[in-house]
Amino acid sequence: MPFNNNPSPATLASLQNVKTIPYWLDDPSRPQPAVPLNETIRAELCIIGGGFTGLWTALLAKEQDPNRDVVLIEGDFVASGASGRNGGFVSASLTHGFSNGFSRWPGEMQTLVRLGHDNLDGIEAAIRKYKIDCDFIRSGELVAATEAYQIEEMLEEAELGSQHGEQLTFLDTDQTRALVNSPIHLAGLLDEACAMVHPARLAWGLRRACLEAGVRLFEGTKASGLSASSTSVTVQTPGGDIHAQRVALASNAYPPLLKRLVHYIVPVYDYVLMSEPLSPAQRAQIGWHGRQGLGDAGNQFHYSQITADGRILWGGYDAIYYRGNGFGPQYEQNPEAWARLAEHFFETFPALRGLKFTHAWGGAIDTCSRFSAFWGTAFAGRVTYALGYTGLGVGASRVGAQVMLDLLDGRETERTRLQMVRGKPFPFPPEPLRAPIVNFTRWSLAQADQNGGKRNLWLRLLDAAGLGFDT
Repeated sequence: MPFNNNPSPATLASLQNVKTIPYWLDDPSRPQPAVPLNETIRAELCIIGGGFTGLWTALLAKEQDPNRDVVLIEGDFVASGASGRNGGFVSASLTHGFSNGFSRWPGEMQTLVRLGHDNLDGIEAAIRKYKIDCDFIRSGELVAATEAYQIEEMLEEAELGSQHGEQLTFLDTDQTRALVNSPIHLAGLLDEACAMVHPARLAWGLRRACLEAGVRLFEGTKASGLSASSTSVTVQTPGGDIHAQRVALASNAYPPLLKRLVHYIVPVYDYVLMSEPLSPAQRAQIGWHGRQGLGDAGNQFHYSQITADGRILWGGYDAIYYRGNGFGPQYEQNPEAWARLAEHFFETFPALRGLKFTHAWGGAIDTCSRFSAFWGTAFAGRVTYALGYTGLGVGASRVGAQVMLDLLDGRETERTRLQMVRGKPFPFPPEPLRAPIVNFTRWSLAQADQNGGKRNLWLRLLDAAGLGFDT
């Protein structure tokens, strides 16, 4: 359904007392940061970035070889970036949904689906092994149709996905509203291969596991450059250099140390709200007792989860690119975007009018043109990178880490033989063309939502070129 972008006074009142920090990070269990690097050191493996990709890379490297000398550096503190700001969806999908993956790698989807499901199992096993308290629940994800035309697409995806090993179930109106009751939900597609999590606590649990395994962690340590000699790669930081045999870049949407990556990534800002806990009467109005992840099927879509203590996270819709690859804390607060989100929330759940929001925040997503991770190497294979998750990195980052370790160690595996791994996304144009093209594409997607899914000539040209901008 077309959402109202003009918030009412009552909607604005729901935001009056928000804390403008991520709810997940506003947590007394947040660990004290490790000390910054203040000397020149050597390491077998240096990992740059203390989010999920970096943490999994460090932990998996030590699991493979406990004697491997692993150093992890983070410019701020662990989970300060996307890993502590996201919606908490741990999806099995490595391809940003089945349809997106099938449109790009149809011959590999059976393998990609299996690897994705195995990866979700591996994440759950690690949470149990390392006793990580992060509210992990394997509840599935419900994508709700809010327009009649979306129903046929869901039926097709459910049938095709099931043929390739996905666990997709189409639900009619009554079945959908029995899970999450909203008057705008017309039907739904339930993906059972998805879990929900408190993402920051997951990251902090992985941090603890890394430290216990012997990883050397330096927070408040920003990498400023890379150089190479015949024997090592040097990571430059303000407090001292790191001379490493191998380097893994896990910097997500942050400006990349390898300048070539600027062509493949745009930082797109996403905004999120967290509500106060629902009362028992409010919870009875909407149900949602299974704590499924929730999204809608629009191009400009919302995503949501209900936490263990009954709060509702509500994010998405706006995906804003700031000219010149704008990146930094100045873009993390956007009252207009929060107000639009709040208005859409009450349109989706009118029975919850009067509910207040306690937290509002924003952050950058590492968006690439294929909406899923990509990999590569530099410095004669001694440096590797994984990025481009486009919002679904909580789960896929573990596979991102596995592929990076495969590449650094020169192992040919089932993962590294994938065309998904061997290929690259289509590059974005440089500025000054980048901003108008990205923003016109975003406008076109919004128009499609307003016009029954009808895609204009520009979107059809992108489809024909294999770019498939549909989210």
